[in-house]
Amino acid sequence: MTVIYIDTLFLLNTLVDYLLLLASARVAGEPLRRGRFALGAVLGGLYACAIFLPGMGFLSRPLCRVAAAVLMVLCAFWGTRRLLRQTLVFASLAFAFGGGVMAVSLLGHRGLSLEGGVVYSGMDLKIVLLSAAGCYAVLTLLYKKWARHTQAAGELLPVTLRLGARSVSFLALLDTGNTLSDPISGRPVLVAQRDCVAPLLPAGLLPEGLYDPAGFLAGLADESWRSRFRLLPYRAVGVAGGLLLALRVDEAQVGGRSRGASLVALSPSPVSDGGAYTALVGVE
Repeated sequence: MTVIYIDTLFLLNTLVDYLLLLASARVAGEPLRRGRFALGAVLGGLYACAIFLPGMGFLSRPLCRVAAAVLMVLCAFWGTRRLLRQTLVFASLAFAFGGGVMAVSLLGHRGLSLEGGVVYSGMDLKIVLLSAAGCYAVLTLLYKKWARHTQAAGELLPVTLRLGARSVSFLALLDTGNTLSDPISGRPVLVAQRDCVAPLLPAGLLPEGLYDPAGFLAGLADESWRSRFRLLPYRAVGVAGGLLLALRVDEAQVGGRSRGASLVALSPSPVSDGGAYTALVGVE
């Protein structure tokens, strides 16, 4: 009979769940919201403990497991525009980790094991923590290489923006889920990070944060620059309605093709955690 220590069970599953959430975010290029990952991991640890409480055995049923995993993902990634994709990435990493645990058990080593469907170990906790960290590193490297966006696959497109005598170039992800468009012309709008567009403008014109675009535009005294900016309404998962500051550039070249004068929406937060791209472009 295996003796389960509730403190070890909680700490181990919380750590594993945190690393899985962190790894899935890195693989998918999502921003690292570590506080939310920690909250999701704590929920996973509490769920693992609840399974072994008297009268709570029903929580080990497959449907309950799926519900717990979905709740963790929602807690960690609510607000992302790729919630379904993020859920699938998390599930694939969890399956891969579970397969590794089973492989170790079949080899007859006294390491991690699955007790009641949750991770447990009778080993020293320090060794377990080091093992979990090693698994995290290996899974991140393997899956990130598999899921990496590439120019060869047509997922990353070179973008050049021109405004007057100034120009900037960077890479954008071809995002079919990006439906932001100019409400007047109906043309798609490129979404770029602030730092990408800043070199086109006079120093100090753009604030460090763009969380109050309406306030920025109202306080802009230079009429020639004021006419270059517009406010674009947008909706996203977790955001019923918001405003993005958009800049009208003289020309936008996407993937070697000119789109002429275009609007570029300025994102107040990074669009990619990995840094492989700094903008999102929809299908024209």
